[in-house]
Amino acid sequence: MKVSKRLRRPLLALGGATAALFVAAPAAMAHHCFIPMYSLNAPASANWLVFSAEDGAALEAGYTAGCDEAVAAGYAALQKAGLPVGIKIFEHMTIGDPKETGRMNPNGANGKGLEYFGAGSELPGMMVMTWIKGADTVEC
Repeated sequence: MKVSKRLRRPLLALGGATAALFVAAPAAMAHHCFIPMYSLNAPASANWLVFSAEDGAALEAGYTAGCDEAVAAGYAALQKAGLPVGIKIFEHMTIGDPKETGRMNPNGANGKGLEYFGAGSELPGMMVMTWIKGADTVEC
């Protein structure tokens, strides 16, 4: 069954939003929080599990950009929207656990610092959806 381009984009967006939740699901089971990344050029560390918007789109929505220009357009759309380009999860322990401390990190769940999957953060879904929509504007 062929899906029209008009219908395909909303379906991809919905799939992307849902997909982002599953990108970090294995890590989220052990680690309930993540940090949004606004640059993929940060120093690498084996302590962090990193998912770029492109990774999330491919892993969970099955969307792969057809060319480098589409990838760049996806990241340009994220920058224009002020959204993160990736998320990172600390692999060795849970950071700022409200269950242990009785309170959330004061910078938690604010869209800028430490985010909690359980607090309903929409950043991963918005990130993937926006990247797909931006990348899909380029004909490769």
